[in-house]
Amino acid sequence: MEKALRSFLLTLLLLFHYTSAMIRTNVSTDQLTLLSLKSQISSDPFHYLDESWSLNISVCHWIGVTCHYRHQRVKSLNLSNMTLTGKIPRDFGNLTFLISLNLGWNNFHGNLPQEMVRLRRLEFVDLSLNKFSGEVPSWFGFLDQLQVLNLTNNSFTGSIPSSYFNISKLETLDLTSNSLEGQIPKEIASVENLRYLSLYGNNRIGTIPPALSNASRLETLEISANLLEGNIPEEIGNLHNLNVLSIRDNQLTGSIPFTIFNISRIQVVAFTNNSLSGNLPNGLCNRLPILKRLTLSRNKLHGHMPTGLSNCSQLQLLSLSQNDFDGPIHSEIGRLSNLQKLYLGSNHFTGIIPQQIGNLVNLVDLGVENNQITGSIPISIFNISSLQLLLLRGNNLSGFLPREIGNLTKMQFLYLHQNRFTGEIPKDIRDLVELEYFDVGFNSFSGSLPTEMFNISALRIMLLSFINISATLPPNIGSTLPNIEELYMSSLTNLVGTIPHSISNCSKLTTLELSENKLSGLIPNSLGY
Repeated sequence: MEKALRSFLLTLLLLFHYTSAMIRTNVSTDQLTLLSLKSQISSDPFHYLDESWSLNISVCHWIGVTCHYRHQRVKSLNLSNMTLTGKIPRDFGNLTFLISLNLGWNNFHGNLPQEMVRLRRLEFVDLSLNKFSGEVPSWFGFLDQLQVLNLTNNSFTGSIPSSYFNISKLETLDLTSNSLEGQIPKEIASVENLRYLSLYGNNRIGTIPPALSNASRLETLEISANLLEGNIPEEIGNLHNLNVLSIRDNQLTGSIPFTIFNISRIQVVAFTNNSLSGNLPNGLCNRLPILKRLTLSRNKLHGHMPTGLSNCSQLQLLSLSQNDFDGPIHSEIGRLSNLQKLYLGSNHFTGIIPQQIGNLVNLVDLGVENNQITGSIPISIFNISSLQLLLLRGNNLSGFLPREIGNLTKMQFLYLHQNRFTGEIPKDIRDLVELEYFDVGFNSFSGSLPTEMFNISALRIMLLSFINISATLPPNIGSTLPNIEELYMSSLTNLVGTIPHSISNCSKLTTLELSENKLSGLIPNSLGY
């Protein structure tokens, strides 16, 4: 507390000093200040400033510089994404007509000079993705015109300065991925125009203050990855303008307040990886007409899948994986026509995969792994041409793989491991030309492995262990599987022939498992045995 008070008093003294000094500045002062900044740039690999910032050119024509049309003073400095390395000089505070400052996506480092408190006209500050350090500057709180303050991905320390709560025009405060500590101050809700608040990825501890609900204009609240504890306050449901509520990767407990499901403007609810418990209410989507992302995975939620999910007609992502849900997967989920990603894995769901899931024509990822699902894969799923990931391992699925599997031409990851599939693996698998990961191990397939499998050049990992099929390794495997990294073919019923010498051309191969088979001949020297 004493340290914060000293910092506050020092800033006040600096403010008084620079205000009372009445330093006269003009366009020449701006030019000299920017040349001072240039002198502190130790690396400009693309020569942005080398070629432009010169005394032979008007400062208003320098790259990244915009001047006011009337008095020709520098009003905007945008050096973002130039890969510059350097420090900010103390005389940077002479740019007294500066309204917008963007130094994002560079390698600036060191402390920000307190002389910047003189930049009283600043409305927009973006210093994101740099390497600035030291305590998060309290003097920003005296820039009373400030609307946007973005300090994302730096190395600032300390706590949020109390002076920030007096910036009445502040709309965006982004302190993502720094090393800030301490509780979330309840006073932050007094910033009446605050619309975007992100404290993601800091070292914050403590609880979520119920007083946050007083920030009535808040549209985005991002406080994930912070070691927060306790319950989610019921009062959060009073933030009626909220679009995004993200509290992932914390240590929150208790149930999810039902009040949150009354925020009609909300589009993103993300509570992944906490210790939340309880069940979800039926009809939670009744007042969420524009909800697009609902992620509740890796918690301790239980009970049946709630009914009425189809009322979230705009839903694009639904993740309930790694909880304790049980009961059936409701067929109404097939009415979510905008759904792109559906994750239900690692729960206790029973029954069948409803045929209606095949109506999800925009689906890209489908994960129902590690449940107690029975029956066969609905034939309708093989008509979802957009599907890239099908994750069904660890269930009690049975039946054949139909020829229609060849319709999934965009498939990249196919996991059918540890089920009860029978019959042959269809030759139509060759049409999955983008397939990278193929896992059908621990099933009861029969017949012969189609040689077409070895012609899918995109394959990186193939797991065929413990299935009841016959197979041989093709002599040209080194050219047909150029990207293979891991190949598992142990304990096949009848893997015969030799290990082809061309396998030495599989330059990315790190794991080859061929144990308990009927291979003969010599092991190629290239395998290192």
